[in-house]
Amino acid sequence: MIEILVGIFLLIGSFFALVAAIGIFRLPDVLMRMHASTKAGTLGSSLILLGCAIFFSDGAITTRVIATIVFLMLTAPIAAHMIGRAAARNYDRPDKPKN
Repeated sequence: MIEILVGIFLLIGSFFALVAAIGIFRLPDVLMRMHASTKAGTLGSSLILLGCAIFFSDGAITTRVIATIVFLMLTAPIAAHMIGRAAARNYDRPDKPKN
């Protein structure tokens, strides 16, 4: 039963990671790409890590998984903000062509 639950977490997590990767390549704007990479990427990696924590069911591994998920949720919005800020600064320069 645990293997089925782990498999579900891994499949759903890998689906969201795939959606994030496709979103980075297919979306037209920097802000949309930033949204796809942060939201779906964080959700996908969190689900994969939860599947690993359930599979190994060890206290030390579960603690590391929780710390990693918290780290991802704290740093992904900051990284997205910095990418958006750099894109906005680069976009407004008159010597650069607007894409």
